[in-house]
Amino acid sequence: MAPKVEHKRRPSKHKIDRRLGVNLWGRSKSPLNSRSYAPGQHGQRRKKPTDFGIQLMAKQKLKGYYGNIGEKQFKKYYVEAARRRGDTGQNLIGLLESRLDAVLYRAKLAPTVFAARQLINHGHVLLNGKRCNIGSVMLKPGDTLQLRDKVREIPAILDALASVERDVPEYIEANHDKRSASLVRVPQLDDVPYPVQMEPNLVVEYYSR
Repeated sequence: MAPKVEHKRRPSKHKIDRRLGVNLWGRSKSPLNSRSYAPGQHGQRRKKPTDFGIQLMAKQKLKGYYGNIGEKQFKKYYVEAARRRGDTGQNLIGLLESRLDAVLYRAKLAPTVFAARQLINHGHVLLNGKRCNIGSVMLKPGDTLQLRDKVREIPAILDALASVERDVPEYIEANHDKRSASLVRVPQLDDVPYPVQMEPNLVVEYYSR
């Protein structure tokens, strides 16, 4: 029987969209396409956010987009981004986009970043020819991933490949016939095809308080 991928996380993704008030992944089935307010009985009330609230929202959007990364791990990415030379916000985006689950998702070899992580966790992805089950592994330019044979034709993968909601960005080289992809280079913010505006500079302000 073919492995099943990712359906149980769909309600969680919809909750993230509604809580943040944005169609975070640009999906046609997002509840934000019909209801643009947050969940709960007070969801339709709108208060002017504080500077802290704006910074927090920027952080939550970025964390949520990459599969709701835990706070402890996300803070580590910020610390590493700040340690590196150059712009901290740009470094942060580069780190997040270099994750194995992010590259798998960008290559359209998984329908969502949650599905990408599930495929990896279940051992269905090879990294440089060896099985890797850790979605947060950081790829370097030239590293190659590939789906294992038993998941190449499952409906979720075929749907992702056929999707017209997103394209493979230039910093990813994908071979859909071989179900493989490689990271060509670490991208800058402007290279990344986010469906919503991401503001890593506000994330840096949040952690710099």
